Amino acid sequence: MKRRTFLELAAASAATIAAPSIVRAQSKKLKVGYLHTLAVDGQIWLADSMGLWKKNGLDPEFIQFQTGLELFQAMSGGSIDVLSTGAVLSNFPARGQGKAFLINNVEFATAQLWVHPDMGINSFADLKGKKISTTAGTTAHVFLDKALRANDIDPKKDVQIVNQRMQDAVTAFISKAVPAVALWVPFNISVRTRVPEAKMLVDASKYYPDAAITGGWAAGNEFFEKNPDTLKRIISTWVVANDHLINNTDESLKLIQEKYYPRVPLSDIKEQYQAQKMFLSPEWAKMYKDGTVTQWLQQVTDFFVDFAKIPNAVPASKYFDPSLYLDIVKA
Repeated sequence: MKRRTFLELAAASAATIAAPSIVRAQSKKLKVGYLHTLAVDGQIWLADSMGLWKKNGLDPEFIQFQTGLELFQAMSGGSIDVLSTGAVLSNFPARGQGKAFLINNVEFATAQLWVHPDMGINSFADLKGKKISTTAGTTAHVFLDKALRANDIDPKKDVQIVNQRMQDAVTAFISKAVPAVALWVPFNISVRTRVPEAKMLVDASKYYPDAAITGGWAAGNEFFEKNPDTLKRIISTWVVANDHLINNTDESLKLIQEKYYPRVPLSDIKEQYQAQKMFLSPEWAKMYKDGTVTQWLQQVTDFFVDFAKIPNAVPASKYFDPSLYLDIVKA
């Protein structure tokens, strides 16, 4: 990164961010679990390329997982300290497993419902009695439940939801083993490329903000209690990367694509970026403070409580702690 660009960025951030005191003599080692999709790891990799983790006294080891479910299982087992994920952020903390402390984005149009018109599916009404593949308990499943209910279809009675890994769900759809699939980007690219006659019936933007799905960061309960300074360093790192990504989008996406997504065309990375809704750090601070973020998290928690029959679910107001972020970024 050019020295002038970085200095301008640092100056712009200084007015907003009250970074915690950092002892740089020895960096804090940290195991970070993540999903390799732009909506989850965009800020992570931009911060990495800018040297921000080291600058904030952190030495993270990034460990890739395939689903948010696997992330939380790993964190519960102690193999990672913190994680970045999608809608599952509203699931396991509601079970008392982990604390949410940082939000990446709203998955505005990352979840999509695709159908085969040549298999007789052209509308929601055509889905009744049919199979729909997806990965249960993920962003795609939360979106699918909302979309079906919004169109007077009972997800439990009127359709058969087939639970598969997303790779398998998409393969089943492409091979026409099922007439519909609820997926998240970038899996839509495979569908669009290999089945050009397939039709996207709707995406999650249709139900924003009433059914906003947020993704973000959580820490294990013990780690959260014992390491507030480390979590503040993560937030300080994230804030600079997040704001730079929004203010310098083309430059940032090109850098992320070249260094961290070399097999994905830049046009696809840009499409993934457009599918999410991001906010500058002061805007997030306002939504942390006025309860908007808590409300969004609770909406998805309500889905998981119903779907997974979570007993004595912890409300979002208890498992999401905005105070660490608001110590760093003033609303």
